This record gives sequence, structure tokens and C-alpha cells, in this order.
Amino acid sequence: MTWPVLEAVTEYETGWYDGGYDLVEQPDGSTKRYYWAELPDAVIVVAVDGDAVLFVEQYRPTVNRECLELPAGIVEDGESYAAAAKRELEEETGLRPDSVDLLQTFDVATGVLRHERGIVATTDLQPGTRDLDDNEFLTVTRVPRERAIERARELPANDATLEGLLLAAQDGYL
Repeated sequence: MTWPVLEAVTEYETGWYDGGYDLVEQPDGSTKRYYWAELPDAVIVVAVDGDAVLFVEQYRPTVNRECLELPAGIVEDGESYAAAAKRELEEETGLRPDSVDLLQTFDVATGVLRHERGIVATTDLQPGTRDLDDNEFLTVTRVPRERAIERARELPANDATLEGLLLAAQDGYL
């Protein structure tokens, strides 16, 4: 059952995401504004390189902290999660995967976001060309596979990194 949307309003556009609300008729006949932010799809890459998992360390101005995260990025228009994972991994780490496996796609923070995320595992990494965006200042860090989840749980922990590692562990990559 879907609830009728009586009005859809985009209140702002940032270039990074849009935000607004839908005026929705609820099952009891009342109406309510449900606010949302809409972001492009993103890919999170669990890159296994021998006995290590590749992470990137980067400062996140939003939380004022240096964060240890899995490589990640936006899925471009018409691009698959697998293709985005290959591109993002090479851009951020300088390594290209020969093997790519889409582990899961899912909606993120469904109470407020319109945003889908894909988790991709990669192996068989080969040298490539690093090509950072003008706002990316990343340091590549290798963490032993058996310590990857433990290390990712150290504060400041990151939702996408933990999700990616837990799915990868469940599917036998860690």
C-alpha cells in the first residue's frame, strides 16, 4: 500500500544533494509533511589485497575529524556499481581490481534520505593510476584482514565502512 503524495516540494538544491518534503495523506486521512534529502547513489569498496584490506584516511569537515574509511564514491549516471567501484578504487588508491563482486545494494536512512548504497568486494589488485578529486586528500592504509572490523570499530566509526566490512566478512572475504 502506498500513501498518496498530495504535494512534492524541493526546497533547496546544493549541487551535492536536494532537500524538501512530500505532503502525504496518511491511512487515517490526515496529512503530514515528510522531509527528505536526496543524494546520488554511492558505492563502498572492500578492497582485499592479499592479507590486507585497503582503507583511506581522510579529514571529514562535517564531523571535524580524521576518519579511517573504505574507499567510496558516487555512482555516475549510467554506471553500474561494479564499474563505479573499479573507477573509485583506482582514483583513490592507484590500484585496479581484476575481480569485482557486488555484495548488496540497500536504501540508507529511509526515515530521511533518498539514497541507495552498493557494497562491492574487489580482489586481485593491479597497479593503476591514482587520480584524486580536488577535495580529496587521502592516505592509503593497509589493515590486516583479521583486524579490519576491529580497526573500523575504533572511533570515529563510520556506518558505510562497518556495513561493508560486515557484509564482506559474511560473504567470506575477510
